[in-house]
Amino acid sequence: MTDVIDRQLPFDSFERIATATRGAVCTSQPLASQAGLDMLKAGGNAIDAALAAAAVLAVVEPAASHLGGDVFLVFHSGAENRSWALNGSGAAPESATPDRFPDGIPMRGPLSVTVPGAVHGWCEASERWGSLPLSTVFEPAIHYARDGFPLGYRMSWQIAENRAVLAEYPYARKQFLSGDTSTGSMLRQPDLARTLETIAKHGSAAFYSGEIGREIARSVQEQGGLLSEADLEQHTSVVQEPLRVSYRGYDVLGQPPVSQGHTLLQQLNIVETFDLAAMGALSADAVHLLIEAKKLAFADRDHYLADPDHVEMPLARLLSKEYACERAGLIDMQRANPRPRAGDRSLSGSDTTYLTVVDAQGNAVSWIQSVFHRFGSGVVAGRTGVLLNNRLNGFTITPDHPNTLMPGKRPAHTLNAYIVLGNGRPWVVGGAPGGDYQVQTNLQVITGLIDFGMNIAETIDAPWWGSDDGNDLQMECRMPEKTLAGLRERGHQISLLDGWRGLRTVQLIQRLSNDAILASSDVRNEGHPAVW
Repeated sequence: MTDVIDRQLPFDSFERIATATRGAVCTSQPLASQAGLDMLKAGGNAIDAALAAAAVLAVVEPAASHLGGDVFLVFHSGAENRSWALNGSGAAPESATPDRFPDGIPMRGPLSVTVPGAVHGWCEASERWGSLPLSTVFEPAIHYARDGFPLGYRMSWQIAENRAVLAEYPYARKQFLSGDTSTGSMLRQPDLARTLETIAKHGSAAFYSGEIGREIARSVQEQGGLLSEADLEQHTSVVQEPLRVSYRGYDVLGQPPVSQGHTLLQQLNIVETFDLAAMGALSADAVHLLIEAKKLAFADRDHYLADPDHVEMPLARLLSKEYACERAGLIDMQRANPRPRAGDRSLSGSDTTYLTVVDAQGNAVSWIQSVFHRFGSGVVAGRTGVLLNNRLNGFTITPDHPNTLMPGKRPAHTLNAYIVLGNGRPWVVGGAPGGDYQVQTNLQVITGLIDFGMNIAETIDAPWWGSDDGNDLQMECRMPEKTLAGLRERGHQISLLDGWRGLRTVQLIQRLSNDAILASSDVRNEGHPAVW
């Protein structure tokens, strides 16, 4: 397999690629990338580095992820040449029944909270695959929570945009709005620092029971929510084999349900039945095909995706090559199809944090965590400093729908992570936040690399598109004019975005056949690759 192909493309790429041999960390925030790299230099492995970065991100990017959110990851062990998928998502409270929500599940507030799964997932990953103690791994996050960090432009803007949500709940108001929130001002979170210190000493049990668990439950109920101590104590993570499909000689590992990871793999299976490379990068034919494959896979997602502990999903059928051929036969290359086998769209939300790490031992981790919508529920859990998710809004209350709300059930998740194997070992590790756009972005990135021979910076920089309801599309205005015209002729309704305003922030690490490591971070965010 060829690692990188140089090819002329119809757009300008910044080609920001960092190279290394001993490890790389890519995140959306420089402080997090540096924390991860420090763990590698301290003798830690990819999991230690990822966890350090993830904990820092919970402190410095609270709009996107926090201890009160969820985490999913795919991990490949170089020593064992084996991969796992971890589902660190939480369930609905036991008292969360559909009849409590006659007007629908609220978007924000204490009634939108599910059990936070991130902390258990963090500690589970550390215990299974990490090599450094939590006291070492959490040290950077504790420092930034206790002593503070200067707000960047994006974080300052996000606080300003969500001021009304945060001001509604007393502990959130105190944590995020009690001081200056302009760019460059210091944000200190002493309650969060104490919680992180306790977890570092005593592990996840300190979060899901004991004083922290009692305070989380007390404060949620005080503010009108349903989460109880028993809900927290019953929580656990799920570790299993990742989903896997072949794509043009590579193996793509994805996240099993409740993640929408199967949707990415279905898209790839459908696209594989066409000669995408012959259509040309960013041609109208190529982009149209990818969009139509997305619509078919999303129709299945919306119809089938739910907690596999409560609903049986026909995954073997959905991921089979035979089924992909059937679905591909529904694509009309001359006309956009607004609703192929449409199901109820019950997933939403867009604010998420993605990171990836590769180390010198051949370990690789693709890691994504989120509080769902920006600042999640808007509720901080009392004196813990923990910002809680609004993931209950990921359910529907439509009777008989696979993803309908039930007590103790996990909601369907947009969160997903992937690893691409070449010759049986990690070749590319990547992902992106963005709700429904996650698997669409990942499809564009993977086909850019494999079908069109782009390097990792080129496929990140390529003009982005996002398929919304029906034939509605969002596209960066850098898309070639000929492509835009061809898509409009087929019936696509296009809304143009400024040049680099696509709803994606991709992180990619590639390991070449000579063990050189390449890393690149999306210019659409504040992140950068940290390499060693």
